Amino acid sequence: MSLLRPLLNQYLRLTEKPHMRKASGPDALRRSFEFKARLFFHAPRAARLERGDLAGSEALWVRPRRGPRSQCTILYFHGGGFVFGSPRTHGAMVAALACRADADAVLPRYPLAPEHPFPAALDHALATYQAVRATGGSVIVGGDSAGGALTLSLLARLLADKAPLPEAVFAFSPLTDLTFSGDSFASNADADVELPAERAHEMAQMYLNGTDPTDPLASPLFADFTGAPPVWITAGDTEILLDDSRRMAAHLQAQGVDATYVEEHDLPHVWPIFHSTLPEARATLNTLGEWIKAQTGASAATR
Repeated sequence: MSLLRPLLNQYLRLTEKPHMRKASGPDALRRSFEFKARLFFHAPRAARLERGDLAGSEALWVRPRRGPRSQCTILYFHGGGFVFGSPRTHGAMVAALACRADADAVLPRYPLAPEHPFPAALDHALATYQAVRATGGSVIVGGDSAGGALTLSLLARLLADKAPLPEAVFAFSPLTDLTFSGDSFASNADADVELPAERAHEMAQMYLNGTDPTDPLASPLFADFTGAPPVWITAGDTEILLDDSRRMAAHLQAQGVDATYVEEHDLPHVWPIFHSTLPEARATLNTLGEWIKAQTGASAATR
């Protein structure tokens, strides 16, 4: 582990966790995250980030500054508890991943709660996936936290609809169970340096707006993934959402899915977003980038 890891954890514990605990609502969280992302998260120079359109809505496209367009596109759904975050807050991290995976990427601006509760974000995710799929080439779908939930819910919906599937799927610290029944939600409440467990139900209620939290399209832990393409998931052992990832990976494997689960020690929620400073973040992006290339290369199974 790097020397920066404990320093980052201490910073998050002293600043971000209290801020998230005390924030007056989604607007405050949105403004704060946008500001901090501009300060701390920087895309690699090899990538070009451009605002554009996808499925009739705003999106952020990531493409190489030089060379031809890739035949692989990463469709990425940002995290933020379904109520904050944007393509801009996560664009630098996705650009760093895209460079490692030899891929283009696109981050759609999906509708946020409470203004747009479930299933608005999932419906938009489906529309953006169909638009990317229609352009040809390989499609990898990924996301973090609540965006990881959208990623896996989208996969479940595609399977249920017998629609064309992505080549592979990945998730950083995904939220997969909106009943919050995992043991780690309580046992890691103090250890988690970033997420205040006591606010999770509030954000979930804004998103669900009366929907049963066990609905498999809201909580993908309860969905059927038989026939799914390979899935890669990572989480840290001190996160309140640790059991969301552990149980999701086990659920996928029990249904015959080629699911890879990587658990790291004492790293914060969605640590790859700190790639500009944290060596462990860059190492995770390196590992995932190689995994993505393996799924889209000539040796990957035809799906």
